[in-house]
Amino acid sequence: MENRYIQDYIILPGLCDSSGALGIPDTFLLFMDLAAIHAEHLHVDTPRLMKRNLFWLTVRTRVRFHRRPRMAERVTLSTWPEAPGKLRADRSYTIEQNGERIVTGKTEWTILEMDTNKLRPAADIFPQELTFYPDTVWAEPFTRMKDEPLEEYARYTVRSTDIDIGGHMNNAAYLRALAGTFSTEQWQGMNIRELEIAFRSPCYEGDTLIWQKRDEGDALTLRAALPDGKTIAQVRISKG
Repeated sequence: MENRYIQDYIILPGLCDSSGALGIPDTFLLFMDLAAIHAEHLHVDTPRLMKRNLFWLTVRTRVRFHRRPRMAERVTLSTWPEAPGKLRADRSYTIEQNGERIVTGKTEWTILEMDTNKLRPAADIFPQELTFYPDTVWAEPFTRMKDEPLEEYARYTVRSTDIDIGGHMNNAAYLRALAGTFSTEQWQGMNIRELEIAFRSPCYEGDTLIWQKRDEGDALTLRAALPDGKTIAQVRISKG
């Protein structure tokens, strides 16, 4: 059983933004889909897990952009799960061209029991014969983000097209909603080098997300909250 999944890929128009390069939210979507394909190969995909009353739960994701590949460029995608801890585990991702890593990413995830909402040990779901690939895209931990109110600048109503099989807003949909709170000039002008998102609570169709931000010059801290103040997601953007 192969722990590392590798796929040759052409950057398709549907994943590109107004600059003609792979979009920021689309990169997160691409990595999510890549993990889903590999999970099916490992027999731990969502349909199999749901039959066991279990569900993948993404805790946070960070992606670093050294260079965003452009439309129709040929690249190589790869992903692998790292050895799990007690309750959580990481999965690494890369986009390479000619042997050079141009985009890297990492997701921290866990397993949720759907009927009890309790966490299950991440190691429980993997086949016993699986040997974990020892590499990691980076060793440093995820960012600790303070849960603090920031300045409100936009609102977003969760739509039916944002909802996934779990019945709540899909992970990648947060970033597409976030990008839409900025103009094209503002979004492209950030020259985003790294984006990290931490998911705190689920939200559902019809909910109103209040987007808040604090601009720190070379970084942007953002928070999505419900009208009652409950934090839904936190985001940290490093600008180029």
